[in-house]
Amino acid sequence: MFPGGKINPKKMKQMMKQLGMEIEQLEDVKRVVIETGKGNYVFDEAEVVATIMQGATTYQINGEARFEPAALDIPEDDVKLVMEQTGTTAAAAREALAATDGDIAGAILRLTGA
Repeated sequence: MFPGGKINPKKMKQMMKQLGMEIEQLEDVKRVVIETGKGNYVFDEAEVVATIMQGATTYQINGEARFEPAALDIPEDDVKLVMEQTGTTAAAAREALAATDGDIAGAILRLTGA
C-alpha cells in the first residue's frame, strides 16, 4: 500500500490528522456486550479502538466472543394451559415449556408421557 513497506508511526499519525481522522485506543475495557434478539455476544478483555472521521465515530472490537442465548420468555397463559391439560404444578409446566423451547404441545406430551 505504501512504498517501501515501512511507515513511520509519527508520520502516519500526522497524515491521518490531515485527513481529519483520529484513532483512540480505549483503555481498561473490561467487557463488551452486543445484544441481539436471539442472545448476546460477549467479549471479555476486548481491545477497542475508536476511529473518528468526519464527525462519525466507528468502534472496532478485537477479541474472542462467546454467545449467550437469550432466556426464553414463557407467557403465563402458556403455563396455565399446560397445567390445565396435564394436572401438574406451575414449576413443572414451566420446566417442560423451557425444555421444548416454548412448544405447548411438546410440553404437554413431555409431561403426560404420550
